[in-house]
Amino acid sequence: MSHKTSDLKTAADVPLMQVKGLIREFKAGEQTIRVLHDIDLTINQGEMVAIIGQSGSGKSTLMNILGCLDQATAGEYKIYGQSVNRLDADELAKLRREHFGFIFQRYHLLGDISARDNVSVPAVYAGMDGQARSERAEKLLADLGLADKVNNRPNQLSGGQQQRVSIARALMNGGDIILADEPTGALDSKSGEDVMQILHDLNAQGHTIIMVTHDPNLAAQAERVIELKDGYVIADYKNDNYQQVQARPESILDNHRKSAFSSFIDRLFEAFKMSLLAMRAHKMRTLLTMLGIIIGIASVVSVVGLGKGSQAQILTNISSLGTNTITVSDGYPYGDPRRQYNDDNLTPQDAQAVADQPYVISVSPQLDSNMNVRYRNVQEAASVSGVGEDYLSVSGESLIQGQGFDEQSILRRTQDIIIDDNAKNTFFPDIANPIGEVLLIGSVPGRVIGVLAPNNSGFSRSVDSPTLYMPYTTMMSRIKGSAYIESFVALIDDNISSSAAESAISQLMISRHGTDDFRIRNSDSIRQTIESTTTAMTLLISSIAIISLVVGGIGVMNIMLVSVTERTNEIGVRMAVGARQSDIMQQFLIEAVLVCILGGLLGIGLAFAIGELINRVGGDSFKVIYSPTSIIAAFVCSTLIGVVFGFLPARNAAKLDPVEALSRD
Repeated sequence: MSHKTSDLKTAADVPLMQVKGLIREFKAGEQTIRVLHDIDLTINQGEMVAIIGQSGSGKSTLMNILGCLDQATAGEYKIYGQSVNRLDADELAKLRREHFGFIFQRYHLLGDISARDNVSVPAVYAGMDGQARSERAEKLLADLGLADKVNNRPNQLSGGQQQRVSIARALMNGGDIILADEPTGALDSKSGEDVMQILHDLNAQGHTIIMVTHDPNLAAQAERVIELKDGYVIADYKNDNYQQVQARPESILDNHRKSAFSSFIDRLFEAFKMSLLAMRAHKMRTLLTMLGIIIGIASVVSVVGLGKGSQAQILTNISSLGTNTITVSDGYPYGDPRRQYNDDNLTPQDAQAVADQPYVISVSPQLDSNMNVRYRNVQEAASVSGVGEDYLSVSGESLIQGQGFDEQSILRRTQDIIIDDNAKNTFFPDIANPIGEVLLIGSVPGRVIGVLAPNNSGFSRSVDSPTLYMPYTTMMSRIKGSAYIESFVALIDDNISSSAAESAISQLMISRHGTDDFRIRNSDSIRQTIESTTTAMTLLISSIAIISLVVGGIGVMNIMLVSVTERTNEIGVRMAVGARQSDIMQQFLIEAVLVCILGGLLGIGLAFAIGELINRVGGDSFKVIYSPTSIIAAFVCSTLIGVVFGFLPARNAAKLDPVEALSRD
């Protein structure tokens, strides 16, 4: 049955620690090695106990079990009368941060933070108020003679000073039980004497001291000596000259504990700070880790921008046909067997009926022919189109010289013509202003009244052959000799749905003709087709670019796994002072996410730089258009990569065994 560590209380008649039949075994290949054999111990509040023995006797293993860093293979271990055998990892961590303080032979300080912050770490995990935490850390350091070293990092302190910082850290949360593993083993004689005096002073204040040592002289300074050999207790005796202490250590956490939410935010901030320090300490590794993310994000954003720019350019070219236009052509739909019996069906009256509809802005009838056109001694085959007075507005074309047709041109069947730039270059290469010149169209003369601006889109008319325009009435009577038109183009109000207008025109034409002897082409369908095609191509290329993001994510995972290996000792220290598994996991997750977010931001910046370069080189003919959606999606994607690919290393870090982690350098 699991006991809640918060229920642990001291009673006068209950031992502080009680061990019965404790056994600890380790696997060594296929063999099992027993390190501790049936240990029975009772330790009371306020004792100063020295566990002594030669190397390999099991004394450090026993201390680790007593300090809840390790668990016994068999036997029972109670603290304040309550068993801790079946506590889970987080409950054991709570015991360590609220009841234990560890003093290690090799200090085990975190090298990237100051002495003050090293001392404060246990209180962060215990949820102590920030100001109280800082004040207590500084007071403890001052009491230990380090008032002027609070901002120094471990590499700026001597061995004795580092051990004092370690002692201050052990006392940060109260430390009613101090576990010291060879506390003077790495110190010179003077520093060792100072540390032992500090331990005696702490014991005098009511702290229970459990010290592991192989030095009989140090053991002789303890109230009680427990000697181990080959995993057995061979002696357990008291020093009669040692005066037993009745004092109790002060309660710290209960007076300064924050709310659960505030404590969580505090731990999150601590994890964030440590992640930044780790990234700063390994700048090159961090940059290489981000490289895959940078390339992937830049690729996605740039490809989407290129796709948007291409789409915008194509749609601009389509607009030269006239925006939101519907073309009605003579003849049954393609594939209809009635096409072979088709006669002329469309009339100017059909075009006028459509023009009278409220959703139609203007209509231009049209019929086409290929004719021989001559000017003086120049003769060429040209396209000749009969159009209405609203042709320019419907088609989106514009004039650079002269004027267009008006109502009188249509009614009077004038022999006026408008030429495109190809016709001007063909027939009037040496004439700057051909207005008023006469061309012979077949046998019909025509006077030039306007010249169209060049059209380089290639969508509305031929870019090679000369094209001439005349009133459709003139074309019908003087050239074609027909009362019918071949098609008409209707410009639809932009506020009206193009598909709804198409349906309405179709119904109108059927009602006039009694059948569907016509074909309808909606320019919006062309737009939609091109939009869907370019979008599909952009998605295809983006999906290829996303592969680099996945590769970058795998790189993040690999580097984070290496980071976990390099920082195993740090993880062990944090676990020893009370970090939960979730605290360790969130620290490495935050680091992975920060790497990916920073890589994402740099990738977006690189994409903007690439886009600016393309825009400068491409000029007005081609632009990269950035999509806010793609930028946000790329940023979110980079964050998710940090979470997904950082999870495995973070989980591995959280699952580390504290004892094994502490044993690694």
